[in-house]
Amino acid sequence: MRTVKIVLVTLLSAGVLSVLIAAAVIYAGLFNVAATDRHWAATCWVLNTARVRSIKVHAAKLAPPAGYDAPKNIVSAVRHFSEHCVTCHGAPGAKQSELAESMYPRPPSLKEVADRYTSGELFWILKHGIKMSGMPSMESDGDAMLWATVAFLEKLPQMSEDVYNDLWMQAQAASDHGSMDHGSMNMDGAGTMSQPADGHAAGPAGAGAGSAQTPPAGHSHK
Repeated sequence: MRTVKIVLVTLLSAGVLSVLIAAAVIYAGLFNVAATDRHWAATCWVLNTARVRSIKVHAAKLAPPAGYDAPKNIVSAVRHFSEHCVTCHGAPGAKQSELAESMYPRPPSLKEVADRYTSGELFWILKHGIKMSGMPSMESDGDAMLWATVAFLEKLPQMSEDVYNDLWMQAQAASDHGSMDHGSMNMDGAGTMSQPADGHAAGPAGAGAGSAQTPPAGHSHK
């Protein structure tokens, strides 16, 4: 019994000492928070494991609503994706921006990683964001638009540049006719897509102002 008590006291003392040392290192500013200073392998493992497990647990009971992947919803989601996601995550025919390449951790190409997640996990990430990663919450865009974006992301890994451009042009045409609203879209795609003050539909990331008829990544529409 005495041996057990000694072991417990030793472990407790070591734990308290470790916490005090860590606190001293942090308070002294010795821990480098610069994005140019990469994490230790152990730190990466802890952060990645925490992220993966948290997403899986919190999204476990989420299921997409009926009709979330209707073609009209995917068209509307392309507009949302081009406005909010392409700069950091790229798209078929569009590279990630230099800003994204300079971030740490660097945002992944969604074309390469979207199929690693379930529908519920993609929705949870879009709605709640991820701490300390640069991924914001998009809760204000509404569940309907986020589920539509999930449907689009599920098709993204196999999507060609031409298909993406065609979808984007359809979204532009729908916007010109006032048929969608990415902030308050019903699941049937009804509503009005918001437009900039100059009256032109906003182009995808990388497109110049007023380039409503310019497909993503500067490619001509076929």
